[in-house]
Amino acid sequence: MKIRKAVIPAAGIGSRLLPLTKAIPKEMLPVGDKPVIEHTVRELVASGITDITIVVSGGKSLIQDHFRPNPALVAQLRADGKTAYADAVEEIGELSRLGHITYLDQHGPYGNGTPVLNAARTAADEPMLVLWPDDVFVAEEPRAQQLIRAYESTGCPVLALMPMNPNESQRYGVPVVREDLDDGLLRISGLVEKPKPEDAPSAFAAIGGYVVTPGIIDELRAQTENWYTHRTGEVYLTDSINAYAANHAVYGQVIQGRWYDTGNPGDYLIAQFASALAHPDYGPLLRRQVD
Repeated sequence: MKIRKAVIPAAGIGSRLLPLTKAIPKEMLPVGDKPVIEHTVRELVASGITDITIVVSGGKSLIQDHFRPNPALVAQLRADGKTAYADAVEEIGELSRLGHITYLDQHGPYGNGTPVLNAARTAADEPMLVLWPDDVFVAEEPRAQQLIRAYESTGCPVLALMPMNPNESQRYGVPVVREDLDDGLLRISGLVEKPKPEDAPSAFAAIGGYVVTPGIIDELRAQTENWYTHRTGEVYLTDSINAYAANHAVYGQVIQGRWYDTGNPGDYLIAQFASALAHPDYGPLLRRQVD
């Protein structure tokens, strides 16, 4: 089945970036000349996704404002002769149309599985992409397209993977690899969360990006129902993937490209500098200043 839908969970408070995120949603912090969530939306639209659900919480209205078309502003800019600015503002509104962006308020237990389950109510029995809004990928083929291609060849859930420095295994979920199928496609049997280097089952890290199927959603639904019975713990997407992988095929796709995690201060700065240096106008300017 062709993947048409995607969900971007954007309800988090951005605690690792406080106080920067006290008033500004972390998803709206700039990376280069775009807010970080726009990078994710552009990646999805470029990969052929036609239905994007952004799951939000209170205080996230700036996200809607950013993508909402603003004909009055465009008209004013054109009247003032600021054609380039008018085109840029108009294009962002066009993204919302091309991606058919809709918004849901997050409801349910704490944990990153909850927004996925919220969005799945509109997905029926279709597979869908899940991308976090604080990841930026720079790649010739968009990460989302690489995941879609892996799903089309397997018909099974797919996780985005990157090679990992073994000494950093305690930062990631690390897949248990059962079979290497070439071209970066790996059959996996689950994830080990943040293992010690000596306990890491492979040299890969699961990073922001999933193709989830109805079977994963069923596991999420069961996990959530169990939470309402016992009211303990959190609802994690990886727990549902592990439960599904116990009896079904799950794959990982090693992503070709460069990954920037903007969810913590150090990596956010790296993403900022990398984006600025790669920009055709700003890069040369920065290098002249440094030199």
